[in-house]
Amino acid sequence: MLSQCLQPQLYAYIYTTYQNSVSNHKLLSSLYINLKNFPSRFCFIMTKSTFSSIKNAFVAAIILFPATALAECTCEADEGDRDKTLALKYKLAALASILAAGAAGVCLPVLAKWIPALSPERSLFFVVKAFAAGVILSTGFIHVLPDAFESLTSPCIPEHPWGDFPFTGFVAMLAAIGTLMVDTYATSYYSRRSRVKSEGGDEERAVEAHTHAVHGHAHGPVSLNAGSGDTELLRHRVISQVLELGIIVHSVIIGIALGASESPKTIKPLIAALAFHQFFEGIGLGGCIAQAKFNARAVAIMAVFFSLTTPVGIAIGIGITNIYSETSPTALIVEGVFNSASAGILIYMALVDLLSADFMSPKLQNNGKLQLGANLSLLIGAGCMSLLAKWA
Repeated sequence: MLSQCLQPQLYAYIYTTYQNSVSNHKLLSSLYINLKNFPSRFCFIMTKSTFSSIKNAFVAAIILFPATALAECTCEADEGDRDKTLALKYKLAALASILAAGAAGVCLPVLAKWIPALSPERSLFFVVKAFAAGVILSTGFIHVLPDAFESLTSPCIPEHPWGDFPFTGFVAMLAAIGTLMVDTYATSYYSRRSRVKSEGGDEERAVEAHTHAVHGHAHGPVSLNAGSGDTELLRHRVISQVLELGIIVHSVIIGIALGASESPKTIKPLIAALAFHQFFEGIGLGGCIAQAKFNARAVAIMAVFFSLTTPVGIAIGIGITNIYSETSPTALIVEGVFNSASAGILIYMALVDLLSADFMSPKLQNNGKLQLGANLSLLIGAGCMSLLAKWA
């Protein structure tokens, strides 16, 4: 063993220095080697003339190794590629293109209701909706959740408590559970309200029918067969509103990060990538809005709200460029927590409310060709959105 073949003075010095360095450094502790059990075949004959050289070399290694290992781990913003004037031009171009792409994406499914082939009752609508669900699922897994992990595991935020617990997955899980609760409670609440109104209407119709019968008029049984239809419509409305909430949270964060950047090399490739990103997300949200059958005013408000979120985020980012730091602990924690929550919402909505509801429906289960088309469309949607992660 190493302790048996080194001179006591050298071994004591090496062991004490090494143990202190390991105990005070997280990265070194993960690479910890017990010197007491170090193989004796690495022993050599030590002379007094080499003791000083070995000691200095060992101290240098202990000092330089953490610096080398952490060379890539810096919390300082990159100052090497800043051009405020050119960056501002790219930001304005991004704002306009993302606004147009988002508006086109969300309006396309809504306006498609005037196209008979794309009505919610037709098979093609299931295929388009599967594509949109794949886009939303990929957004949660490939775009939002990794960003949240990156923010909440950054070396720039305090080790305690953020390094002691996997907050990213925990917040995403809580967001998914919260979405489930909102989904079920909102649906049951509106269903009860609808049932009460329906029963009140039935009583009025029953009185009216009885009055007509007394006067010699014969009428068949009067009933309001809207229970299941109303419940399904309410489900679609709750789904579209919760889904928009999840998308908006994530879109604002993206916009602020882009608007606060002063690097043209960073912004330029994001213009096209984020435009496609918003377009695909808009298709997913627009499909849910179309199924919810909101009135024209509500549809317009939801479409405008979605279209403006990322551009508004970019405008906010431009306004706070001088005070915003993407490596500050506060910014990283806020971004990480909100991205985690957004990922939980999007993943839940895609799997439970969009995919599960349609893929388990009798129409899809009883049609093999439609089932194959929906599955392929799902994979294409998820694949297209995943590919965008290369640039955005």
